[in-house]
Amino acid sequence: MAASGSGGSRADNGYGSQQPRRRKGPGALATAYLVIYNVVMTAGWLVIAVGLVRAYLAKGSYHSLYYSIEKPLKFFQTGALLEGYLLMAKYLLGIVPSSVVLTAFQVMSRVFLTWAVTHSVKEVQTEDSVLLFVVAWTITEIIRYSFYTFSLLNHLPYLIKWARYTLFIVLYPMGVSGELLTIYAALPFVRQSGLYSISLPNKYNFSFDYYTFLILVMISYIPIFPQLYFHMLHQRRKVLSHTEEHKKSE
Repeated sequence: MAASGSGGSRADNGYGSQQPRRRKGPGALATAYLVIYNVVMTAGWLVIAVGLVRAYLAKGSYHSLYYSIEKPLKFFQTGALLEGYLLMAKYLLGIVPSSVVLTAFQVMSRVFLTWAVTHSVKEVQTEDSVLLFVVAWTITEIIRYSFYTFSLLNHLPYLIKWARYTLFIVLYPMGVSGELLTIYAALPFVRQSGLYSISLPNKYNFSFDYYTFLILVMISYIPIFPQLYFHMLHQRRKVLSHTEEHKKSE
């Protein structure tokens, strides 16, 4: 469940970030659908950003801001599940060069953290670590979905491209740290309550320890986070250097 893109950028799914295998591009209807989806998601994460700012100004404190954006966060983060289908379509059309498996893994890990950890273990909702990954996700997703939208419209501003391939350097570790700290904070409450755990004996002769599962989730960040992070660093060098060379040639 690692490195959900939490805070930093997800494994690069950008249109035109490499020179992938070229197939026939999406038709007008598919493009319109993709544009609408990305515009809606951009707007949704902007709503979350505004909600955070308004709550902070009203309270004068950054503590427990989660409650001010809980509903839209759940809605739009869960809406990212649609992205799995979109990514597969983009991959089949040849416009997504990166690993669909890694990206799907990131989408699922965020949804998991939203519902199976933060929603289910209410005691962690006041933790500052929740705000850490929420802020990282919010900034990342506003940039990412804007990037997709403008790319589909063939009018991608350099500032958005630069932000897409630069801000993840800070946002990604920030988000991952928030996710890990939140899962860690949830462990004692999960162990005490037996949340989602199944004990023997039962008619299915099956047992499941959610506490142990969460520990395994945390361990899974170790191999996956570096892969995604260094992949994005590689993409950054490739995309931005290509842009600079293009500018010089003009």
